[in-house]
Amino acid sequence: MNWYGLLVASIAAERLAELVVARRNERWSRARGAIVTGQRHYPAMVVLHIGLLAGCLAEVRLADRPFLPALGWPMLGVLVAAQGLRWWCVRTLGPRWNTRVIVVPGLPPVSSGPYRLRRLRHPNYVAVVAEGVALPLVHTAWGTAVAFTVLDAAVLTVRIRCENRALASATASPSTTPASA
Repeated sequence: MNWYGLLVASIAAERLAELVVARRNERWSRARGAIVTGQRHYPAMVVLHIGLLAGCLAEVRLADRPFLPALGWPMLGVLVAAQGLRWWCVRTLGPRWNTRVIVVPGLPPVSSGPYRLRRLRHPNYVAVVAEGVALPLVHTAWGTAVAFTVLDAAVLTVRIRCENRALASATASPSTTPASA
């Protein structure tokens, strides 16, 4: 496996770590009477993210995409920054973070970390979008970057609407923040 394959494998390992954290946090949330919504779009989101990883590897190999330092190094920087933002979100939300839309009634909204920026309601998705562009472009897999971006826009449109509805219903009663925001 070359260095790019190792990079993609490290992102896959990160995704697995996220699932472990998400399962632990889901148990914590359910023990506190969590409300889970948005189940129908979740499988599409999972398939899309697996497709990103597979597409990166397949396109680089099958289309013989070169590493272009003028593009690859900056995109690697964007990728690293996206991972930092993602884990800042995870750390800030603590046990409320999840890959699913889960709301624990009665908890106050999170207003620290990246969530203190009121205009940016879903900073984790900034990380998702940046990663979806940067990871393929590290090794000029532009087809994967374009396909993921278009499909991710559709999934995120549904996902963000779902989370915003959860936020609105939570603020109509006791205030909370969706766990994956």
